[in-house]
Amino acid sequence: MLQTRLNAYHIMWLFVFFDLPTNTKKERKVAANFRKTLLKQGFTMMQYSVYIRHCASKEALLVHQNRIRRIIPEHGQVSLLSVTDKQYGDIVNFWGAKAEARPESPKQLTMF
Repeated sequence: MLQTRLNAYHIMWLFVFFDLPTNTKKERKVAANFRKTLLKQGFTMMQYSVYIRHCASKEALLVHQNRIRRIIPEHGQVSLLSVTDKQYGDIVNFWGAKAEARPESPKQLTMF
């Protein structure tokens, strides 16, 4: 039986960056639905058009990338970025002039 050690190089974070048109009522609805779907899929809003999700493995990350590809709106730009937990550990966030620590990784192991 092959056993994979979970470490900061195997655990992944998936960022979704997007710029969607919101000039018409229909475009605003499409953009809102996209954001709501990301939340339903376990993403957390980091900024208004930047969402992030913890993935327990590269395989889980690929599943979420494919889910996003299926819901990308017809107009606008959506970018996906994946980083290891080790890389994400170097993030520095500022709210105003005060630096904040990075959010804690989920304690629960996802078994998918």
